Amino acid sequence: MSDNSQLLSGVRVIESSLLGPGHVATFFADLGADVIKVESPAGDYIRQMTWPIVEGISLLHLHTHRGKRGITLDLKTEEGKDLYKELVATADVVVEAMRPGALAKLGLGYEDLKKVNPKIVFATLSGYGATGPYKDMPSHGIAYDTWAGIVQPVYDDEGFAHIPPTMPNVGINVGPMVGAMAILAGIIKARETGEGCEMEMAQSDAAAYMDWYRIESERAYLRPEDEVTGNPSDNYERRPAGLAGMWDGVRYQMYEAADGHVLFMASEQAFWKNFCEGVGRMDLFEKWPGSKYADHAKGNKELQRELQAIYKTKTCQEWIEFSTEFNTTIAPVNTPANIGDDPQFQARMGFYPTEAVGCEQLPLPVYVNGSLPPTPTMAPTVGEHNDAVMADVLGKSAEEIAALKDAGAFG
Repeated sequence: MSDNSQLLSGVRVIESSLLGPGHVATFFADLGADVIKVESPAGDYIRQMTWPIVEGISLLHLHTHRGKRGITLDLKTEEGKDLYKELVATADVVVEAMRPGALAKLGLGYEDLKKVNPKIVFATLSGYGATGPYKDMPSHGIAYDTWAGIVQPVYDDEGFAHIPPTMPNVGINVGPMVGAMAILAGIIKARETGEGCEMEMAQSDAAAYMDWYRIESERAYLRPEDEVTGNPSDNYERRPAGLAGMWDGVRYQMYEAADGHVLFMASEQAFWKNFCEGVGRMDLFEKWPGSKYADHAKGNKELQRELQAIYKTKTCQEWIEFSTEFNTTIAPVNTPANIGDDPQFQARMGFYPTEAVGCEQLPLPVYVNGSLPPTPTMAPTVGEHNDAVMADVLGKSAEEIAALKDAGAFG
């Protein structure tokens, strides 16, 4: 069995990032790449952002920069710029996870760096991207989901608008995922052809892309009703896009169990029949057999009351066991607070331990040869690996490193 930590062991990433977009390189670090985070002498203030703060350091930093090495370079000095170029000469990727053009202003953009390394993949991940009227607007992660239409305001009893108390944080997480996939494609092409490329992605774009079903449904509904209809099981009536169209669903709906909630998903007639047989209520199937596919018994309040009473008779765990035994579609409804106790979560994921990475953290959920990636190293302190990177990567002697320090290359 090979060591899954070596999947990307031959890949080196030079990361220039600020705040959350640095997560794009975390996927590489988790799979064994050498990710070197280059910070200004002041350091990335991600360490002080959001909550919780774990022994003085933010969870955001502990997770986003786990498994990486951290160095400081003063890129306003020629010595600092020269060292950056030397690092790029050894690398596959430069990640500019901040406003587009930040490195170019320092003479370290793609046009500058491909002279140093023609194979370099130069990837920029920012809020709104490098083009369009919003490209220069400052922003934070929630903005990309509000822009994409994923998150809408909620109001309190006094009429104040609020950010919803629960929201998916799509753009800030999916943006790095899309970026990582694109970067890997760039690396493969560069190794085949000897030629790198410049790419740029926006977290806002990623948020919209991940909500493609609702957005494309709304666009489809702009066409005449004789061209775009609803599903035959609904007599072709157009349901609202996405989950809004599930509000009146009955056979695809959440139900309260004896100790929580479960999700019932009998879209297919076969699953609905299996459920009715399992609970000894074939009379429900005979009365409301439904269509073969995509029939949720929309608006059937009589059936909904029957199911409401049935679901209260078992615990969530009993319903999960019932689902497997009778081959019908029932799922747990967990919360961020209790998912760590779920047996499926414990069997598949679990947490990296606090003593290794500063606090309990989720692993990258990719099994290779039967195992998850090994536990990464702790996120670096500011400039923690200055000497090691200079020596290991660039082959600098102790005397050369000392001279660079005296010249202010590290700040």
